[in-house]
Amino acid sequence: MKNRVLFVDDEQNILDTYRALLRKRFKVDVALGPEEGIAKVKSSGPYAIVVSDLKMPKMDGITFLTKVKQLSPDTVRVMLTGHADLEAAISAVNEGSVFRFLTKPSSIDEMIRTLEAAMKQYSLVVAERELLRGTLRGSVKVLTDILSLTNPEAFGRSERVRRLAGYVGQNLNLKQTLYLDLAAMLGQLGCITLPESVLLKVFTGETLTAEEQQIYDMHPSVTAGMLSQIPRMEIVSQIILHQNDRLDDNPTMPIESRVLKACLDYDSLIQQKTDKMDAIAILRGMEGIYDNKVLDVLEKGTAGEDGYVRREIELGELKKGMILDEGLWSEDEVHLVAEGTEITETAIIRINNFSRAKKLPPRIRVLVPLKYID
Repeated sequence: MKNRVLFVDDEQNILDTYRALLRKRFKVDVALGPEEGIAKVKSSGPYAIVVSDLKMPKMDGITFLTKVKQLSPDTVRVMLTGHADLEAAISAVNEGSVFRFLTKPSSIDEMIRTLEAAMKQYSLVVAERELLRGTLRGSVKVLTDILSLTNPEAFGRSERVRRLAGYVGQNLNLKQTLYLDLAAMLGQLGCITLPESVLLKVFTGETLTAEEQQIYDMHPSVTAGMLSQIPRMEIVSQIILHQNDRLDDNPTMPIESRVLKACLDYDSLIQQKTDKMDAIAILRGMEGIYDNKVLDVLEKGTAGEDGYVRREIELGELKKGMILDEGLWSEDEVHLVAEGTEITETAIIRINNFSRAKKLPPRIRVLVPLKYID
């Protein structure tokens, strides 16, 4: 429930009093002492509000609420003490550990007003986060749609690498895979600034001239610069900035960048028709460039294709979530969708629109999610 409040004190009678007086207005939970309070936050959180006494044995209220902040950043924290300790109050506020500081004895009316204000603060924090998350998702969708329309080859590569990276991240047991997913989706965005001749060479495995290589090597920094202007995308920007770094040149590069480096180079080899195991052997032979733990995961399984079966279907049977197992070209050689692209509603609309103006093949080979198989 969103209106849950946790009271933490070393005196049981105080906890019992708050629970009895406030249970009709709030969902009240109590913990006897800071250690039990930490355990409750871990096992039963998140709480909207945590109210803690200042003077408690083993751990004072400021230290306790600081730990609560680390465990549950959105939780609003309130300090309660029987001592008019101005220095402690200033310290708690300055450290950002508390929302309000109350002195004992605090009337029940004052406590209710404080909890109501804290609950409003919690609602604002949660609403702002959800708004930012929605804005972020919308921004990412717009950018990837632009990439799919202007450069299907680059978009197809980002989709393939995204699935590979997702597989690797999950099997590396990364705590937070969102940043890796976003970086994989957007890592090729800077390719829209590159000449088509350079991209064609890159995607077909041709050797670039020194000037062309210099131009191509700049695309991660171009992408990172664009994303750095979007709120909450700073971490994603840094991951992309280092996605082509060698591990021996940059041993502190983020784990997400290490994953992308391996997945991007693996994908390049696969697109050149290299066998999967041969591709892994080639990457392993380049000592110092890759994280061996990442390569170990890449070597396992089917490189992100688990959960799909290969089928040849009518073009009109394409559904969201299917993955093209071959590129879609019109009969007059217009490249509409790249191999490895996951079908979206936007892609279906584009294919339908093109089918009215250009002749497309009646059937296409795809990877079909098992949920579509009877």
